[in-house]
Amino acid sequence: MTVVNPCVTCGACCAYFRVSFYWAESELGGGLVPDDLTAKVNDFMSCMKGTESRKGCRCVSLSGDIGKATACTMYEKRPSPCREFEYSGYLGIHNPDCDKARAFHGLAPLPIIIIAPAA
Repeated sequence: MTVVNPCVTCGACCAYFRVSFYWAESELGGGLVPDDLTAKVNDFMSCMKGTESRKGCRCVSLSGDIGKATACTMYEKRPSPCREFEYSGYLGIHNPDCDKARAFHGLAPLPIIIIAPAA
């Protein structure tokens, strides 16, 4: 059974939360996140451009239409909050933050599906 990652038809979290991370995750600090896609939050934290404030928030690296088809244009270089955020239902675990972002964009919560291991 192939499970399709629902994030490729969602993108709600990328257009709801501020994506802040330790500044050293950016290229300037020796990390992978491209400097031109980040904004300074304070002396220790950076965020993805477009997510500086919640109102009108949308990460500059999000392409596509929320709830239809989306992609991260810098997926392999994304910061830790993006790498750590799981969609609600991943491995049978509920993520209320996923539900909150989806609700903000008029999307229903994802079902929690527990997949039994193959025999």
